[in-house]
Amino acid sequence: MENLGKVLVVDDNEDVLFALNLLLEPYAEKIRVAKTPEKIDFFMKEYLPDIILLDMNFRKDAISGQEGFEWLEKILKMDKDAVVILMTAYSDTEKAVRAIKSGATDFITKPWENEKLLATLSSGIKLRRSRKEVDTLEEQVAVLANGKTPLPQIIGESEAICRIFSTAEKLGSTDANVLLLGENGTGKDLIAQLLHRNSLRNNRPFVHIDLGSIPEQLFESELFGYEKGAFTDAKKAKPGRMEIANKGTVFLNEIGNLPLQAQAKLLTALESKRITRLGGTSPIEIDVRVICATNADLPSMVENGTFREDLFYRINTIELNIPPLRERGNDIILLAEHFTEKYSHKYGKKVPRITREAKEHLLKYTWPGNVRELQHIIERAVILGNGLSLHPDDLALKPSQRSKGKEPANLNLKELEQQAIDRAMELSDGNMNRAAELLGITRYALYRKLK
Repeated sequence: MENLGKVLVVDDNEDVLFALNLLLEPYAEKIRVAKTPEKIDFFMKEYLPDIILLDMNFRKDAISGQEGFEWLEKILKMDKDAVVILMTAYSDTEKAVRAIKSGATDFITKPWENEKLLATLSSGIKLRRSRKEVDTLEEQVAVLANGKTPLPQIIGESEAICRIFSTAEKLGSTDANVLLLGENGTGKDLIAQLLHRNSLRNNRPFVHIDLGSIPEQLFESELFGYEKGAFTDAKKAKPGRMEIANKGTVFLNEIGNLPLQAQAKLLTALESKRITRLGGTSPIEIDVRVICATNADLPSMVENGTFREDLFYRINTIELNIPPLRERGNDIILLAEHFTEKYSHKYGKKVPRITREAKEHLLKYTWPGNVRELQHIIERAVILGNGLSLHPDDLALKPSQRSKGKEPANLNLKELEQQAIDRAMELSDGNMNRAAELLGITRYALYRKLK
């Protein structure tokens, strides 16, 4: 017989409590008993029972069962998905019908037949678990609905980007874990979506998890979910993002930002293919394809002890290096023309021509923010331009950034990061959201770096 989970028995008869505790102990995860229904509120909040066995009469000589119906109503107000089985020694068909109509899962009479009672409880726990699955499925439906929007076109015909397309096609029939490497703004998220849509899981959820935006203290609840009452604001149970991604693809972006403690928890989940919701005790099986992305040097992080070696090898069965925009040659012009047309339509303007001089400037620029930076520069040029043509001045590219192929004189990582932040803040005119987009990080991460 399957595990019955956590059972709460509420009955004023001590012999009944003793007998049920003895009968259910081999099958239940935990059992709690209460002689008075006034303790139900406490147990609902602190114990979070999966099944409640509730007597219908608590006052001496009471036989109407009205108390049971009143407490049933209160329980369902606290948890609409509660599985409540009513018990009474004074049964009749009318009470049984009323019990089911009032929201009880089932109705049993005392004295009970052990086999019949266990079968009733077995059905009850199956119902409880199916209701949890419904919550997860509802989340999956929402994810799938969002995923029906067309995949943004990946523009390019350079040799470097064609290799990426070819590899993505080869991986279509596999479930191999993929690690996407590349600078900020190169389109790693688009490549991840392309891999998912080329896979056999393309009709299942694609769940994007930005690990750089999740505070460490919220890691478990976001990825693994939580049960009702797991913390103060947990008014109802909620599946985590990995549970929602079941049978589909989970995209772990910015995995290099994950703290060591969280890395250990993630590794355990990936290796065991199981997660446990925060505040829960029952493990949940998950079947996900994992795609990770980072701009960090993970091998160096493994060497200095900031990234787990076992996790590194777990996630990079296949390694794909996404080329920076400066290495994609004429793709720069193709993308610029694409964005020019896109934003001209968006803002109701005539599509301007990109002049030869402007194209030369675009090709000479080193593009530290890659495709994302190009997109924002073209958008601004379309908004502020005369609508006829785009000239070098419309692009507002810094002369210092136009020397292609030159290494920066300063290689100090901290200083280079600060320069990138300063440049992004300048390009975005101080807009934090836009600056974070240019840098390929979240607004939260940018705030941390500016402290």
